[in-house]
Amino acid sequence: MAESTGEMLAARYRLLRPLGSGGMGTVWLARDETLDREVAVKELRFPEGLDERKRAEMVARVMREAEVTARLRHPAIVAVHDVLVEGGKPWIVMERLHGRNLGEEVRVHGPLPAPQVAEIGARMLEALAAAHALGVQHRDVKPANVFLTGDGRVVLTDFGIARPADTTALTGDGLLVGSPGYIAPERLSGEPGGPAADLWSLGATLYLALEGTPPFKGSQVEVLYATVAKDVPVPRAEGPIGPLIRWMLSRDPSGRPEPAAALELFRQIARGGMPEITMPMHARRPRARWWWILPVIPVVAAAAIFVPWGGAEPGTPVRRPSPVFAQPVDLCTVLSEAEVTALIGTAAPSKKIEKGCQWTVDGRGVRIDPETDSDTPDPWALTTESARTLLGGLRRRFDNGLREGQFIWYEIGADRKRQVVLSRPRDLPDVGEEAFATDVSTVDGRIMGGLVYFRLGDLVGKVEYADLGEQTPDQIRAAATRAARVAAETLWSRA
Repeated sequence: MAESTGEMLAARYRLLRPLGSGGMGTVWLARDETLDREVAVKELRFPEGLDERKRAEMVARVMREAEVTARLRHPAIVAVHDVLVEGGKPWIVMERLHGRNLGEEVRVHGPLPAPQVAEIGARMLEALAAAHALGVQHRDVKPANVFLTGDGRVVLTDFGIARPADTTALTGDGLLVGSPGYIAPERLSGEPGGPAADLWSLGATLYLALEGTPPFKGSQVEVLYATVAKDVPVPRAEGPIGPLIRWMLSRDPSGRPEPAAALELFRQIARGGMPEITMPMHARRPRARWWWILPVIPVVAAAAIFVPWGGAEPGTPVRRPSPVFAQPVDLCTVLSEAEVTALIGTAAPSKKIEKGCQWTVDGRGVRIDPETDSDTPDPWALTTESARTLLGGLRRRFDNGLREGQFIWYEIGADRKRQVVLSRPRDLPDVGEEAFATDVSTVDGRIMGGLVYFRLGDLVGKVEYADLGEQTPDQIRAAATRAARVAAETLWSRA
């Protein structure tokens, strides 16, 4: 499309001039004639050679993904106002931002000071937490998609290829989804990846901001090879921020920090703090394994290369010691404000309840309680053995099949008892030292909440998450699991 002649989209958006162009399309400055305001409009570009069926499938997919993105509401995520199809192509209407992206900022001014990089990292982790809570991965976090506005905002942009967490870096047609140098190694290997893949991409982005150069240099093939086969060079910057970014760039996803822990560390560094960064052993010594990598030049997959992890030493991940909780812990401190916002959509205040804590808004809430047994009514007086026995007993209640129960939660609007069904348990191997989860469903089969029971040393915790609105079952399960994982990780770090 040529530069603006005042063309109108949907009889509402007047295209003024191009703001930028990339592999996925062109971004236009436009005016919303209905609301009399400037907006940014992204014109999506199709790969060459697509037949009509594939073009129609891509239009439908982009429209679905844009609609998902439009539900993300966070000050650090670019707002999507509208999505439409015109001229056979998708167009996404977004808020107009004033400033420049992180890549441009580094090109003009060079590496940024550690406190500023830490502040950018904290804002982006908050944005990703909000997206991941809805089951959405960005999949293209890179310096060009981190925007620094003139009024001090840090905004994650371009969710144009955001997808649910079940897709790899390569499409069925061999097209690379993401940007070389900022795609996590597990996704390049053909795995779907998870939220940890976005964490790796953010780490690579912050590496550029701190050092002035990306983690890996060379041609696209060389960069892709290095991503899966080589360790990231240790940043030269002094202080804790370099080790923290290096930790985020661990090749093994399980070796990366929990997002909530990284967020708190970045906040401390942004305030001038000097927290001690201790990477777990399995983050420093990746498991010996083989990867398939499909290099793409520039977007079409070329021949596969079989790549070993050169120099990796076989070894078993080293677990931290099992914790002992000799004193009660204030459970209202185990979820940060950012985590609560990501889970329930707003920074709701905590409220102590008996021995636990809850965060609630109308229609949604999360609650954490310590569990006890009849022999030890004080949950902080359990031994590790009695905690194992307690969790095992709780598990057996659910192993026998579906169970009926009653649900009431005044603070989220469930002010009358509802008959519910509790599902069979499923194991959660990455929460605490052992954990299981169960769904809470209405009698007609709609999942409205999730329960997670976990053990951490001599403590057994229960996390309850509920949503009375329109979240999908997968989103509800993911939120309950996330809350339990973050709570357990926070407790473990304090023991």
